Amino acid sequence: MSGPLVFALRAILAATLYLFLAWALLTLWRDLKGQAALLASRKIPHLSLTIRSDASGSKARLFQQPEVIVGRDPACDCPLDEDSISARHARFSYHHEQWWLEDLASTNGTFLNNAKLDTPTVVITGDELRVGEVCLVIAIAGDVSLPPAEESPAHEKE
Repeated sequence: MSGPLVFALRAILAATLYLFLAWALLTLWRDLKGQAALLASRKIPHLSLTIRSDASGSKARLFQQPEVIVGRDPACDCPLDEDSISARHARFSYHHEQWWLEDLASTNGTFLNNAKLDTPTVVITGDELRVGEVCLVIAIAGDVSLPPAEESPAHEKE
């Protein structure tokens, strides 16, 4: 074979390889852009915390951010003016398509359904959270859990 023919075949092969790589990268970019749009369109379900109080009835607060801090500090997302509550007492976080609750090393502990909370736990509508002397009832928008009358008494979380 002559030199110019071999050079032309190499150039065609190189151009074909670069076109294939460009097509593959373009396909990956489009897929990533589509996945990003899909993830961005997912909404975090509303988390409602209703404060139960014998004196003043109940007061509900609605949250839609992925993390909600409960505590005495006014900078918390859900500030509670009670001396028995730590400055940053507990945290709700939304991940793995579930709301999770964890204690933030509070002084008096965090109790979920009258059980001391030691590890991050999934919460559902109807769960009761006690921080200090304050009792909060949890409601999650779109939660399809059983009504309270049908739940089993040994309702445990993972």
